[in-house]
Amino acid sequence: MGYGERRQEGRSVADEGFEEWLRERTPARGLRPKSASVLEVLVSHPRQASFGSTGDLAKLAGVNVATVTRTAQALGFAGWPALQQELRARYLSSLSAPQVAEEHHSAGSPASASLRRDLDSLALVNRRFDDEDLRAVAEAVAAAGRTVVIADGSYAAVGIAFAHNARLAGYDVHAVTAGDAELANVTAKITSDDVLVAISFWRLYESTVRAANEAHDRGARVFAISDAASPALTAAAERVLMVPAEGVTFFPSMTAGMALVQAIVAQLAAVDPARTGRSIEAAEAMWSRFELLHRRPTGARRAEDR
Repeated sequence: MGYGERRQEGRSVADEGFEEWLRERTPARGLRPKSASVLEVLVSHPRQASFGSTGDLAKLAGVNVATVTRTAQALGFAGWPALQQELRARYLSSLSAPQVAEEHHSAGSPASASLRRDLDSLALVNRRFDDEDLRAVAEAVAAAGRTVVIADGSYAAVGIAFAHNARLAGYDVHAVTAGDAELANVTAKITSDDVLVAISFWRLYESTVRAANEAHDRGARVFAISDAASPALTAAAERVLMVPAEGVTFFPSMTAGMALVQAIVAQLAAVDPARTGRSIEAAEAMWSRFELLHRRPTGARRAEDR
C-alpha cells in the first residue's frame, strides 16, 4: 500500500478544504469537459497533483499536456507551475511533521537537495513579484502609525528580521513572537492607523488567523506572507504575497520568505531616504556609545578622536 493510499484511509486533504478551494476557482461559465477531467484528477489525486509532472496529470485525466496548462489558467493561475506550487503547499499543510519527512525521503545528500530547493524557490520569487507588490506593502508600513508583524515558531525568524531592519529604516515596526497572550494584548491595541503583517507557512496558527481578522475588523490594513492562500487568512488581507516554503525534510524552508521581507525593507528604505538616513546614523551613534561592536568603523573612531 502506497503513501497516498494510506492517506485515503484517514483524514484526506479534501477534509482540509482542498476540494472546496479548487472548485471555488472554477469560472462561472464552467470548464470544458477535458478541463473538468483534469480538475477531478486534482481533487481525487492530491499527492500526484502536488508532485507529478504535467505529463503524469495528463495521463491520469486522459488528456494532453496542453489541456493541463489551460486548466491551470482557467483556474486563475499563470500556468501549471504556479498552480502546482500552491497545490503542494496545501497538500503538505495537511500532513504531520513525520509525514512530511517521509514524503521527502530520498536517496542522496539531503544537504545538497536543500540548497537546490532553496535556489529554485528564490528563482520563483524573483519571477513572481514585481515592484508594485513590494511597494504596496512598503508604502503601507511607511504611512502607518505602527506595524505589527505576527510570526511564530520557525517563521519567527522571518518576522524578527523584517521588524528589526524596518525599525533601523526609521519606522515603528515590531514583531510578536512570544505566544498567544502577547499577541492578544497587542491585537487589542490595534487601530485603523496601523498595519498588520501576518507571516505563516505550512500549517496556519489559529492565533494568526484570529489576529488578522480582528485587525481587519478594527480597520487596520492587513497583509499576509504565506505559501498558500488559505481562505481563513486571505479574507482579512488586502494583499497576499505567496512564496514557496517547501523544504526537503520535516520543516519548511524560510529562505524565500526571508528574501521577500528583505526586499520589502529595501523598498521601505527608499520611501523616505532622509528619514532612513537619520535613523541609521542615530542607531550607529548609539551602538558606539554602548560599545556593542567588537570592531567599530574607522570613521567612527576618527570622529571620536576629533
